[in-house]
Amino acid sequence: MKKSTSKKAPAKYTAEEIKVLEGLEPVRKRPGMYIGSTDTRGLHHLATEIIDNSVDEAIAGSAKNVSVIIHQNDNKLTVYDDGRGIPVETHKKTGLSALEVSMTRLHAGAKFDNRAYQASGGLHGIGASAVNALSSWMRVEVIRQQKGYYQEYKRGRPQTKVKKMKINPQQGEFYNFQSGTKTSFIADTAIFKKKPRFSFRKIKKSLRERAYLVAGLFLHLYDERTDQECHFYFEGGIKSLIKHLNKNKKPIHSIIYADKQIEDEFPFPVGVEIAIQYNEGFAENVVSFANVINTPDGGTHLTGFRAALTKAAKDYARKQGLLEKKTNSFLGNDLKEGLTAVVFVKMPASDIQFESQTKTKLNNPEAQSAVYTVAREALDVYFEEHPRETKEILGKILLAAKARKAARAAREAVIRKGALQGTTLPGKLADCQETNPEKSELFIVEGDSAGGSAKQGRDRKFQAILPLGGKILNTERARLDKIINFDELKALIIALGMGIGESLDIDKLRYQRIVIMCDADVDGEHIVTLLLTFFYRHLRPLVNQGYLYVALPPLYKIQAGKEINYAYSEEEKEKIIKGSKNYSIQRYKGLGEMNPNQLWQTTMNPENRILKQITVEDASKADQVFNMLMGKEVPPRKRFIQTHAKMATLDI
Repeated sequence: MKKSTSKKAPAKYTAEEIKVLEGLEPVRKRPGMYIGSTDTRGLHHLATEIIDNSVDEAIAGSAKNVSVIIHQNDNKLTVYDDGRGIPVETHKKTGLSALEVSMTRLHAGAKFDNRAYQASGGLHGIGASAVNALSSWMRVEVIRQQKGYYQEYKRGRPQTKVKKMKINPQQGEFYNFQSGTKTSFIADTAIFKKKPRFSFRKIKKSLRERAYLVAGLFLHLYDERTDQECHFYFEGGIKSLIKHLNKNKKPIHSIIYADKQIEDEFPFPVGVEIAIQYNEGFAENVVSFANVINTPDGGTHLTGFRAALTKAAKDYARKQGLLEKKTNSFLGNDLKEGLTAVVFVKMPASDIQFESQTKTKLNNPEAQSAVYTVAREALDVYFEEHPRETKEILGKILLAAKARKAARAAREAVIRKGALQGTTLPGKLADCQETNPEKSELFIVEGDSAGGSAKQGRDRKFQAILPLGGKILNTERARLDKIINFDELKALIIALGMGIGESLDIDKLRYQRIVIMCDADVDGEHIVTLLLTFFYRHLRPLVNQGYLYVALPPLYKIQAGKEINYAYSEEEKEKIIKGSKNYSIQRYKGLGEMNPNQLWQTTMNPENRILKQITVEDASKADQVFNMLMGKEVPPRKRFIQTHAKMATLDI
């Protein structure tokens, strides 16, 4: 891939821009305060901090290339860029090199000074020094004005002063740059005691996100362990991201886009970039960023966007006579069906406010006001200039409102019916004695036969059983009113107790372990997929909290004399029968073939069972997979099945 070397005129970046606030020791004492955890997530947080320092150079207009190398040592990572290079001259206040100050002092960096960085994703100067503190070894190399410098550290402490180094272009790509920074570190196993390893997939996802947000930036990833590599470059920025998110979906209009910086309304400039496009589906996919940092919990910027979208749509609908002047015919939730949007705000690092150090939610009130202003203006202009496409958008919104009202009527009818029967729980539910949700389990079982075995084999104290009569509705293609009127799903919603749609309240959930238990065959896997689709699309908080599981029943019963073993995979079966004689094998076609005691011992007993917890690491990827597998477009699903059929395994 061709790499660009052109650069914009760099902002001032010297030792004077480095501001010092405090030392490093707190990071090692309380690493969770700075990186969230000391597991795999925390390890990748280290990578993100160093990567974002390089991406910040691109945002500042000073870098066009950022490269990441995962080394053979699972805990070693290298990141380098062709930015301005960290200053190395003496910092007047400390008498140390500016490089050493940046890498060994908390709250020390040019991001406290808006002259060097107008927008930054780094941890307010904490990032690089926190990574240094949590690394058993780190080396930083700098090229400035074609001269090389380096310094090495152990657990945050410098091992030498900043030294000059010879630049040999044959040593690698970095040494051909006119300027730049290269950081290599090894995560400290005294901190990361479970020895997590850097994931090519996770870093790839992170780089892809940043490539979408910083148009024209080349991002490269190399994995020395597997010889994998990938490269990203998107000229279209977040408009390219919208197209990616709407892959395999049918958009109903062209992309609504705005990019504007508000200079004078706030104490500091706020940049706002938004892109919006509705598709024919029912699921919402809105992602938000603050200074290239993904904010999965949203925040003020997302609040401003939703308010602008709701107000602009209502005002235009009233203007066109689609709503009576004082009629509140649709709500904010009605605008979510089929909505794909990206909200990206850029602010000076010294002024940005996150809810916590791990930066999942933005708190700046300025962001709400700025996004509202920019989004409202863009939507008003688009609606006026594209009346035909706007009619499609409003038609979808009004249809969603109609479905919401029908769903409410159906839900109220369900509640009234339950009250008339003297109970709010479905008759087919065999409930448990325990009333504490933290100690209660609900097994969703395929068919009455398996349901009968499960009811007899369970521990009644804490295990509830809900049998399903066959395959449920494909909720990827259904609105809420149809879902509530589907008997099997209605029973499940009532049993869970947390409601659905606008009445959803996860605090009312009756069980904090929901286990899908189906046959280990094609039909069973299909039912699992249908249920996962329902939970992901309509009860997402339950998935996000980690309450959803899939049980793995055994595939084989292997008996040799009086000795009985169970195998959960082909490999396990072969291992059990290897060297054995006079054995018999029973292949379980369904849960109903097991007697209650066998079902308890193999699949329901907490001491023996295998459960897979369902989590969502990449929401946009999950959205695409559900849409592809369960949506109405056949060609993408056919291609996926043909490509991956031979790769299917029972992953335990």
